[in-house]
Amino acid sequence: MDRKPLVRRKTAISYKTEEKTVMRGYNLSDLAEEGYSFGDALFVLFQNRIPTEEEEKMLKYEMGVFMEHSMSPSAVGAIGVSAGRPNLPCAVASAVMTFGGVHGPGAAHGYMLNKYLKRAKEEGKSVDEMAKTLVDEYFDAGKPVMGMGQPQHIDSDPRAEPIHLKQEELELEGVYLEFQRALEKYFHAWRKAEGRSYVGVNVVGSGNTALMEIGFSPNAGWCIGSVARGFSCAAHALYNMKKGRAWGASRNEPMVQMIDLSMIKYIGPEDRIVPKQTERQAYAKKQKKDGAYKKWVI
Repeated sequence: MDRKPLVRRKTAISYKTEEKTVMRGYNLSDLAEEGYSFGDALFVLFQNRIPTEEEEKMLKYEMGVFMEHSMSPSAVGAIGVSAGRPNLPCAVASAVMTFGGVHGPGAAHGYMLNKYLKRAKEEGKSVDEMAKTLVDEYFDAGKPVMGMGQPQHIDSDPRAEPIHLKQEELELEGVYLEFQRALEKYFHAWRKAEGRSYVGVNVVGSGNTALMEIGFSPNAGWCIGSVARGFSCAAHALYNMKKGRAWGASRNEPMVQMIDLSMIKYIGPEDRIVPKQTERQAYAKKQKKDGAYKKWVI
């Protein structure tokens, strides 16, 4: 049998032989034997370089504070899917798939910073001036400023400012932190001028700022956050599989369960009689003409 491939695929990530697995040119076993950490390996994987000690500490800190967040869409996803008792990876995968535009480590914040920093360079504006421009344009357009606000931490995300401070402590300040700090300043000033409540930076706004400062792209930051939270989601799913009831709706549990029927309030149309097929045509035409159905269309 001819084992020569018809099409050769190229990769710059890794290769393996019977003796070793090599990632970006480094033998993974050698990295481990020399004491390099999981965080160090992430730098090699995404950036093709070994990080400084300060950069590795920043990554470990950011991943550590991001790993767990109690009841959130990702945890709920893991618990909900595990209630059906699929294989464990299915529950973990479903949880990670909740990371989108409004939950988890999205890349939108990073792309926003890059877009406006590029404009600052092109338009000859300072970082501070461009931060004000960003806030003005977003507020004028009625768009949410990425990285600001957290629905469960109303007063302020307790993880966010410490990430900024850790970045400063490790002397990893740069243009991204400068821009993010200025953005927050003008964001708060605008809301105050409008008489609106205080909204702080969230962990994505601070965490992505730190990750980009140490060289990760917005999408790489998204991936890293997904991996970090994935450990937590796995724990929620595993706990529910071991300690919770299958289906998660038993009335024998001491607390109301996620899909307990008592939690559901139906607000749809009143009960109605199904028309006979001989009445269908006239019934359907009347419904369409009355237009009441439009209230319920989704």
